[in-house]
Amino acid sequence: MASPETRAFWIAFNHVPGIGPARLSRLLNHFGDLAAAWEADADELTRAGLDRRTVERLETTRRTLVLERVVARLERLGAHVLTWEDEGYPRLLREIPASPPVLYVRGTLTDEDTWAIAVVGTRRMTRYGAEVTRLLVSELARASLTVVSGLALGVDRQAHQVTLEHGGRTVAVLGSGIDRIYPASNRGVARRIVEQGALITDYPPGTPPDASNFPPRNRIISGLSLGTLVIEAGERSGALITARFAADQGRDVFAVPGSILSPHSRGTNRLIRDGAVPVLEANDILEALNVMPAAPRQAMQALIPDTEEESRILAVLSREPMHVDEIGQAANVDASTAAATLALMELKGLVRSTGGMTYVRAW
Repeated sequence: MASPETRAFWIAFNHVPGIGPARLSRLLNHFGDLAAAWEADADELTRAGLDRRTVERLETTRRTLVLERVVARLERLGAHVLTWEDEGYPRLLREIPASPPVLYVRGTLTDEDTWAIAVVGTRRMTRYGAEVTRLLVSELARASLTVVSGLALGVDRQAHQVTLEHGGRTVAVLGSGIDRIYPASNRGVARRIVEQGALITDYPPGTPPDASNFPPRNRIISGLSLGTLVIEAGERSGALITARFAADQGRDVFAVPGSILSPHSRGTNRLIRDGAVPVLEANDILEALNVMPAAPRQAMQALIPDTEEESRILAVLSREPMHVDEIGQAANVDASTAAATLALMELKGLVRSTGGMTYVRAW
């Protein structure tokens, strides 16, 4: 887990334009830690793999950023920071390519949020979209799925509100700093989300809600979720970007069919034509995700691996099936021990066989 001193350097690099997951990985590989990278001179930064323009931006940020003020501002907001180094970093998000190195969080993330569904759609929601969102999200919330969305107008806000009304957990991913709720009309909803879930962003405090911020943040919405449900979307809806990210991340894509005459359903209908799972009721999603009732699921999450081999195997498994040989190699466990251990773990409910000697985590 990152110490407060170390975490400050993660925050600092998050303020440098042009330093994302790839460049930060290069710095970590070269210097070993971000404190050393922050103090390095231009020549050493170049040897670490940064181009001249990025080095100049880093030097400018070092001169102008008052890190103590940023940390104090986060404390006043009641926000905390998660990095790649933290155990509390969301497991599903950690699995995606180029996961965000830094997350700013207001509220709480829990193990329950591993069972999450993204719900997205048009800002210009029709009555049909509103009713479908209410119907499906209420059922998903009752099934104790965390609902992830983007706190935009339309389907996003409806999804958050319905989840809150039913006492469920919901996570909103912002396209701005953690201190910049957009649109302003959603501030009341945001306050309630903090009480029943979390607000999340990878943008530094003070970042305005520029249009260019929203497509990249959609990868976080899908990355936090087992699948993405698109309820209503036109041909150019940002919700379709989230669906593409979900597909690229190996996550399920669901779509609600609509009238072929409605421009608000052209995007969802085309998703279905191209292979998305059509959704007529919430059970279509629950079955596809193999979601069990909440009580047994929570009991599984309380199970603790009994041996070092079980712990190592559980650490390398995800929702993507892995062959027993691949699991053994990744966990540094010989093949026969891996097979025997997985058989016992399946009986305990820690893992699930998907056929052909492949396994996934059970939660």
